[in-house]
Amino acid sequence: MSVPPLRPRPGNLREIAGQIEEATGLRVQVLGGKLVMSPTPRGKRTGVIYRLEQTIRPVLPATLVAAEAVSIEMPDDSDDYVTPDLTVCSAEFLESDDWLIDPRDVELAVEVISQSEKARDISQKNDWYAVAGVAVLLVVDPRHGTWALHTRPEGGAYQERAEGKYGEEIPLPGPVGLVVATDSFPQYGAVG
Repeated sequence: MSVPPLRPRPGNLREIAGQIEEATGLRVQVLGGKLVMSPTPRGKRTGVIYRLEQTIRPVLPATLVAAEAVSIEMPDDSDDYVTPDLTVCSAEFLESDDWLIDPRDVELAVEVISQSEKARDISQKNDWYAVAGVAVLLVVDPRHGTWALHTRPEGGAYQERAEGKYGEEIPLPGPVGLVVATDSFPQYGAVG
């Protein structure tokens, strides 16, 4: 597999991200003017995403959908965007030709941490969602069997945070309005 010669410059990072995704299959996002790559979800990580989607979809009002591979436009830099593992957003987006959704149209973004993700990367990503004004961010961490629910974005930070362990329910607020059981979420095995 070969990656074409890439020449990043302001204004073309989205184009470069698309070329990398096409050539490698990696998930690429642009945050803070930097390309951020992560492996395509697989195995247990996909299991968490699947379980969440199967739980959330049946209870959503007709105006909302739960979808994977929805990229959210980030403020401050026209190149910046993030692609959560699962997004609950306006159903109108599915009829749009756009590939980026306005963060104000996102009711819930879900990030499931990969085995190799670093704590610094996770907290920076949380900050970006808050800056964009995404109403609710759920971060599930199969490395430790934990979850964190971030709500009320204001001034570039989430004002409220609820945490729990697998086996404890996640109280999703707002239009989703659902309590999610986590006892069947898979947890990564020991890395070694």
